[in-house]
Amino acid sequence: MADEEHIALSKHRLRKAKDDLSASKLLFENNKLTQSINRSYYSIFHATRALLALEKFDSRKHTGVIAYFNKNFIKTGKIEKEYSKMLMDAQDFRNDSDYDDLFVVSREEAEKQLNDAGNFIKRIETFING
Repeated sequence: MADEEHIALSKHRLRKAKDDLSASKLLFENNKLTQSINRSYYSIFHATRALLALEKFDSRKHTGVIAYFNKNFIKTGKIEKEYSKMLMDAQDFRNDSDYDDLFVVSREEAEKQLNDAGNFIKRIETFING
């Protein structure tokens, strides 16, 4: 059971997730697709960390956060498998867009990532709020 400190941390991270989602939308609308992909990923990542705060878990590495989420929420059936795919796809796109100098994202893919991020946040909020 989460204490008040971890509940507050979870709420803070959820606000960060929503702020990143808003930034992703603005970037998308202004045709900054690579940057939109980055913010879409971070909105998903922060929503995941909001959930994990309630379990009093965190990791310095993105892979640690993702592994814990998959093990404790996806494999247990608490969260549907499609959300793991959204998280993993978003991470892959973010890595490509940030580190591959020749990566070019399509408008359709950036829009899909943006929509996935919105759906992911809604699912995490629903789970948190019971």
